[in-house]
Order: sequence, then structure tokens, then C-alpha cells
Amino acid sequence: MRWAILCFTAALALAQETAPPPHPASPLPPGTVPSPNVAPPAGPGVFRVPPKMTVEDPKDPNVKAGPETKPPVFLPYSGKPIAIPFACTESDTATFGMTCTEDDPCPIYAELTSLQPVGVQLFLTGNLHNGASTMYSLFLASQDSGKTWFEAFERVPKAGLDQVQFVDFESGWTSGQVLESLPRDPFFLLTTDGGKTWRRRNVFNESRIATIEQFHFDSKTSGSLLIDRGAVSETGARYERYDSQTGGESWQVREVSGSPLKLAVPRRATSNADWRLRADGKQGIHIIERRTGARWERVSSFLVKVGECKPHLETPGPPPEAIIAEPSSPRTRGDRPAAPAKPRTPPSLRKP
Repeated sequence: MRWAILCFTAALALAQETAPPPHPASPLPPGTVPSPNVAPPAGPGVFRVPPKMTVEDPKDPNVKAGPETKPPVFLPYSGKPIAIPFACTESDTATFGMTCTEDDPCPIYAELTSLQPVGVQLFLTGNLHNGASTMYSLFLASQDSGKTWFEAFERVPKAGLDQVQFVDFESGWTSGQVLESLPRDPFFLLTTDGGKTWRRRNVFNESRIATIEQFHFDSKTSGSLLIDRGAVSETGARYERYDSQTGGESWQVREVSGSPLKLAVPRRATSNADWRLRADGKQGIHIIERRTGARWERVSSFLVKVGECKPHLETPGPPPEAIIAEPSSPRTRGDRPAAPAKPRTPPSLRKP
């Protein structure tokens, strides 16, 4: 046993003496400054684990960027009626069949229909029209109780907005429809972030003649809707009631009748009795008022007339540049061109 241990120890010592020494790391080239983030080159027979690499995901060139959101134009109220911005275009004149002249322009009016207070916020709906046809929807909002206003949603051509309802400080709806010769294609504007953003949802999947008579939501998901089709159908029905369990994202018909239908909640211009919206025909303004004790205090007002349409005459361009001959240098006697030679008379025609 003792001899076996001595033999094993001698073999181990002999193996350590015959093992080759490790190769030193290769020196850096002269004048090279070692980088703290890069390991020095390894010598032969030495393997170094490379540092962890990070790879950025390349951007897909086929993905289109979304449209840039334009900052809202704020309309401050300083005691004078606010003029809602409107610039008539040549397309407006043609689309809405207006015959306007320089001496007799076509006036454009704002009609405000509903007011809804939500805390310190105010929401105001209506449309812009020329007296004969509806041109654009109008949706105004204020975040400081009527001191400043801005348009909360883009103007929808040939449409008008009507009722507004909020069930809390986050979920709200605004009803509208396209107002042509006959009202059609009713829709909603929905918000779930307190009016910061709105999205449009049509009531029907196809185009239909119909008007939203009234709607009401009991919660952020459950609501009812009354539709007037404007004419009696083949079955004798004109009025319809719809329900929604998706917060207005979709609707299902529940009742059809030839007589007007009603909801349990009566329709009002505003759900808050301390606010009101009225028009003053003599002054030509819409007035928003708030009850303060026993009196009404004016909060904001808007001009009924917002602008006018005139023919878009083409602006004449600059006159063509006149071609001016460059003045020639004065000629001397020797520079005068020679007179043309007189034609010679043939000898046969000469007088004797």
C-alpha cells in the first residue's frame, strides 16, 4: 500500500514538471491605447468569451407613420362674443350649391344645439350652415368653465351634432347625423378618457334615412336609443328602439312601432339645471349662462354669423416682361451700312 501511494505521488509530480507554460497575452501594437470596453487580444490557445452584444430592432420601412395631430386653436372669451373660425373655400361654394357674388356674398351661420357641463369642462354641439343646407358639424369644448374654447373633434361634412351625455367623468357620448335633404346615417362620438379623445361609431352598417330622436346611457356600457326613420316602412313601422351593451360600439333593435316611442328619461338640452344655452336674435349671438343664486350669469357667448362665401377670382399674374432691345453703340460714318445696289437695266431696255 505504501509503495502504491509513493508511485502515484511521483507520477503526479512528473506530469506537472512536463506541462508547457501558458502563453502570455499578445502585446498591443506600438501607440495603441487600450480601450476599457475592449478586451486585449488573446494569445494562441486562449479563448475569450466575447462581451454581451445588444442588437436594435430595425425599423420597418413599410410601416407608415400616423398623421400628425395638429394643436388645437384656443378661442378665449374676454367679454366679447367669440367668432368661430371659418374660411370658405371654392370647394364649399361648389359642394353646397351656393351662388355668391362680391356684392352679395353668402353668409355662414353657427347653430348651437346642446350644452353639457362635466365638472369644470363644458361641451357644446351644433353645426355650421348657409341658411339652406348644413355644411359642417361643430363640437366645442372648454376645460376652464368657459374661459377658453377649442374644437374637440374634426368637422364632419354635411353633418350636425345634437345631444351630449356623460355618466361619469370619463365616459361620454355625442349623437349626430348627416343632414342632407333627408337626415341619414346617424352616428355617435364616444370618449372613455373624459373628452380628451373622441372616436366616431355609426349606428348602422349601411346608409339609411334615419334620425336619432333621443338616447340615454344608464352606465358606461348600457344604453338605449330611439330612431325615427322619417317615413312609414312596408310593415307600417317608423319608430325603432335599440339597446347597446358595448358602450355605443354596436346596437341591437329591440322594438319597432308605428307610433312614437319614449324612453324613461325625458330629453333635455342639458342634464344640469344650473346651466343653460340660449340664442339672442337681436344681438345675433348664442349665450351660455350659469345660475348663481337667483340670477343667471353669462359665462360665454358666440357670434351667430361666422363668415361669408364669395367667388374665388383668380389673381392675375404679373404682366409678361417687355422685350427691350439693347441700345446699340453709336455708329460712325464708316459704320453705316452700304445702300443697296440699284438694279441694272438690261441693255435691251435702255433708251438709245
